[in-house]
Amino acid sequence: MESLNRRKFLSYLGKGTAALAVASTGLASLTESKAGATAANHLFGYKTNKVSGYFTPIAPIKEDLLTLPSGYQYHVVAAFGDVINQNGDTFGFNNDFTVYFPIEGSNNRGLLWVNHEYSSEVFVHGKKVGTYTKEQIDIMLYNQGGSIIEVYRDEAGVWKMDTSSQYARRVTGLTPFKMVGIAAGTASVNNATQVQGTFANCSGGMTLWNTLLSCEENFEETSADCGLDPTHYGWVVEVDPFDSSFEIRKHTNLGRFNHENTAMGLANDGKIVVYMGDDKKDACIYKFISNGIYSAAAGKANSDLLTDGTLYAADLKKGKWIALTIEAVQKLLNDDAYKVPALITKKKDELKAIFLTQADIAVYTHEAAIMLGASPTDRPEDIEICPFDKTFFVAHTNNDNHGNIHGHITRFFEKDADHGAMDFDFEIFAAGGRQSGFSAPDNLTFDSNGNLWTVTDISSSSMNKGVHTSFGNNGMFIIPVAGPDKGVALQFASAPTDAELTGPWFTPDESTLFLAVQHPGENTTDVTKPTSMWPHRAGDTIPRPAVVAITGFTF
Repeated sequence: MESLNRRKFLSYLGKGTAALAVASTGLASLTESKAGATAANHLFGYKTNKVSGYFTPIAPIKEDLLTLPSGYQYHVVAAFGDVINQNGDTFGFNNDFTVYFPIEGSNNRGLLWVNHEYSSEVFVHGKKVGTYTKEQIDIMLYNQGGSIIEVYRDEAGVWKMDTSSQYARRVTGLTPFKMVGIAAGTASVNNATQVQGTFANCSGGMTLWNTLLSCEENFEETSADCGLDPTHYGWVVEVDPFDSSFEIRKHTNLGRFNHENTAMGLANDGKIVVYMGDDKKDACIYKFISNGIYSAAAGKANSDLLTDGTLYAADLKKGKWIALTIEAVQKLLNDDAYKVPALITKKKDELKAIFLTQADIAVYTHEAAIMLGASPTDRPEDIEICPFDKTFFVAHTNNDNHGNIHGHITRFFEKDADHGAMDFDFEIFAAGGRQSGFSAPDNLTFDSNGNLWTVTDISSSSMNKGVHTSFGNNGMFIIPVAGPDKGVALQFASAPTDAELTGPWFTPDESTLFLAVQHPGENTTDVTKPTSMWPHRAGDTIPRPAVVAITGFTF
């Protein structure tokens, strides 16, 4: 495939994504001030007009390497087991979501939050024999959660970790958390207001007030293995990377399900809106709208907005957002003619016993959404807001229950370009498969010209087999939003053996892209014979999940 140079790239964009959206959908024209009112997560508070992505796309690769186009390079910033601070804390396992917080506005020094999604019997905590020992449980929980590390770019242009940082610390499955919002202290969570830890941390997002939101996804197995109350997990957690005195919290008003990430924006009336996906087959798309109005001057006090508002789920057939309320659920359950949908395994009497208060909607969000008519979809993972036209994009990774093997990316248009609207339309922006060059889209991000970047999540058991053979290893792609290659994936990176690439996040000036390499060598069954040895560091005897900094972007 030919090089995507600046001239050709800009010709794809034409007058910009906002104009393209207006032309193709009939939406009212967006003024410059409106279009810029809400940006993709990584652009909150930052001004940049640079464009990333001029490169010669690479071909699918099956090697145990992290491969980039000519002219680009990466440096390993932190890998599993690396010491991150003076206390001797170590970087957790299976890093996922990353988010960069500049220190004093710098593009060359900042804090990096990194999610740690799950542990490993082969490489970390050892094989379960009957049940896990307390020591195994402690190791498992410590290596999940998140890391806060300080990173900097030295005079030679190499990104490194500063282990002398006053900020560097771990937030783990052993860390105390405060529960806030509608379910806190209620019978729905067994009266808990303080709970132990966070784990199964997949993706997340940045708030408008410069904190991070980390999402608990596949929490069920770990909570069962560790003997922990499952109602305490499956939430969105909030952390201030700069302030360890900020009481880290779980936001129950955002619902409990297999959260992938959050994408935060503002409704036209100034209310906070949070879009979220539920990463499982036949699950729904959600948004939360606060009752209160965002105030930049209020700073972190805006966190309270997430404890008071309404949670909605999307009905794709009608193009409407459904409010998830206890009154609506109880009305259905008290109707003798109502039949419980097949996707819900609980019987009607069991549901009546569960849904007693609004807190129960928060704890059993998936069941409430399906009962009220929200649309089951094909693993809605990452959701991101386009920084210019206020559309939002959803990565539907796949769903082999319905023959959607390669997944697709959906673009949503809220009525009147208002994140607070109750009506929407949508289109399939790009479908995975041979015709587009990618399969199983997962995390998404935008550069400042609104160009979509995605990483893929072909399972390691399917990679380079059957209908997935042509895609090679998992990768990272840029997908033009307009022009002759609209919806066509141009491959920017290829992952090592068994791995997936996750958590792409640009520095504000887009000179660096942080990227996590998760579970290299995942198919290993014998620790002495790993299927991958990435990142191929001297002295390592196992593969190590790691975060890298990619440089080489020129403008």
